[in-house]
Amino acid sequence: MPPRNALASKRSAPIFAALGDETRLRLVSQLYRGEPMSIAHLTGTAKVTRQAITKHLHVLEGAGLVRGVRQGREQLWELTPEKIDEARRCLEVISAQWDAALERLRQFVEGA
Repeated sequence: MPPRNALASKRSAPIFAALGDETRLRLVSQLYRGEPMSIAHLTGTAKVTRQAITKHLHVLEGAGLVRGVRQGREQLWELTPEKIDEARRCLEVISAQWDAALERLRQFVEGA
């Protein structure tokens, strides 16, 4: 059975893949403010079309980062903070692993 942190990394991979695009990262930043937003509001000053924003939102939705909520005739989009927290925890594990590896290297170099 793979180590627990390897499973967490595997679960988090789609999140990082979705966040690897500048437009999607910007959308997550906009939604991080807390209030659901429409496509029109998210497009705002962006240099991409509403159709492109919609496609990016569907990628984020597939990774579990956002969800669309129908309100009347509008589709509003909101952040799913649990997935952001999952990614943060995964990065903390990776950071701790790097810290441990660097500490071992430091001890090796100073011990030589």
